[in-house]
Amino acid sequence: MTSHIAISAAHWVYLAGVVAIVVTMILRTNVVVPSIIATFLVALAWTHNPVGALGSIFNASFVAAKELFNIFLVIALITSLLNSLKTLGSDVRMVKPFRAIMTNGHSAFFILVAITYVISLFFWPTPAVPLVSAVLLPAAIVAGLPPLAGAVAIAIAGQGMALSSDYVIGVAPGISAKAAGAAANAALVADRALVLSLITGGVALAIAYFSLRKTIVPGSEALLVRWQQQSGDGESARLEAEGSFDKAEIARATGYELPPSPSDALRKPSTPAELKRERWSKFFAILVPIGFALVIAVMILPKLGMGVADLKGGDAAALVGGMGAALMLFATFAAEGWRKSFDVCADHITDGFVFAFKAMGSVLPIAGFFFMGAGGEMTAGILNIPAAQSPALLFDLVQAGQHWIPQSHVLVGFGVLIVGMITGIDGSGFSGLPLTGALSGALGPTVGLNVNTLAAIGQMGAVWTGGGTLIAWSSLIAVAGFARVSVLDTVRALTIPVLAGLIVSTLCAVLFFG
Repeated sequence: MTSHIAISAAHWVYLAGVVAIVVTMILRTNVVVPSIIATFLVALAWTHNPVGALGSIFNASFVAAKELFNIFLVIALITSLLNSLKTLGSDVRMVKPFRAIMTNGHSAFFILVAITYVISLFFWPTPAVPLVSAVLLPAAIVAGLPPLAGAVAIAIAGQGMALSSDYVIGVAPGISAKAAGAAANAALVADRALVLSLITGGVALAIAYFSLRKTIVPGSEALLVRWQQQSGDGESARLEAEGSFDKAEIARATGYELPPSPSDALRKPSTPAELKRERWSKFFAILVPIGFALVIAVMILPKLGMGVADLKGGDAAALVGGMGAALMLFATFAAEGWRKSFDVCADHITDGFVFAFKAMGSVLPIAGFFFMGAGGEMTAGILNIPAAQSPALLFDLVQAGQHWIPQSHVLVGFGVLIVGMITGIDGSGFSGLPLTGALSGALGPTVGLNVNTLAAIGQMGAVWTGGGTLIAWSSLIAVAGFARVSVLDTVRALTIPVLAGLIVSTLCAVLFFG
């Protein structure tokens, strides 16, 4: 190692902690416990104070919570909006018209992709999988699309394209940017991730479609009858028990339920109250997409030079959360009436926070450990020392070993991609983002590669792998379960398309955004 970088025992303990966390991910075990232990040992090695080291366990999660609370708040408000729409039946009504244009299996494939992508982009795949599976997938099967092809389309569009960019809600780019440090910007990471997710998804969809197109058959009601008679074989439950629970929690935690038949939710109203609810249901089925389309316009138009003021800092997240909260209030007022809505709105927000912490709470100790290695005020807050004395553990390690790091942008880009994919092996795509973000912040300046681009590459690897396209014990279980196909067969159908997409998008990122 180079002589001008002083590597202390704390640096070595931090490096050992990173290795332990990666190994734990490879073993498909949750990494919260290793993160807490590593935080304590690093703090002890730096401060030589057992009492302060114990306090650092709390401080790490507290600092991470302060840095990431805007993400939790957006998740809570969007989830509360979703719950209010369910009460009116507007969520089902938004997608039901697309059943009519599924004229054959080929069009059904791409309609499933488009609707799953849009819903997942605004609400995460949590409602997209059961909603699309219950409302649109049966129509797609009648049109001649095989259930496996339907599962592949839903997984690539929702668990892959939408979740890997997470452009609207901003959880993934927010975590990546925070871990990468001052050199990264969440908005820029989100922009790069959006482009890379579309490239990856476009390649994956093209390969998947051409590999499955011969299995598409002429439409028939008999296809639906045969599909409805299928049942699971216990494989999903076994695989779910083997993997990390985090992504499965994201897929299930809202307790999304549809009536036995989608038509039950939209049956003809027979009373004045039901007539009124139907009108409001139609109204919000139109208003919600328009509202979020305006949000997207405000976010994108400045980047196209349209003269609209660009959103700064956390303004984009605030706009998304504010729109979600406003629509939730209006939808609840319409569904429950002014008097009852005061209590119901509070319940929706409470349920939203419960889901946010169930889905993302375990990320806090993990992020806290990697924030400890970034230096500056975050490290100072965790170790309870002055900011001027805070070590930049990970950055020091990278600088000390920079002569071992290849200066090729392509090799570094694929290196971060592979690290992200390794972190996704546990089936939890988001738990690896603090590591890929921190590595990007440390490696980017060293090799002269844009930190935002590198963070987006790592995000692609982590989320596409663990988010539900390449790992059988991830929330891909939910996709395969609703489609009534083998989750292992789904993984086999997705592997080559997704890997090809990730390779192409990484090359594009290095060549055009590096």
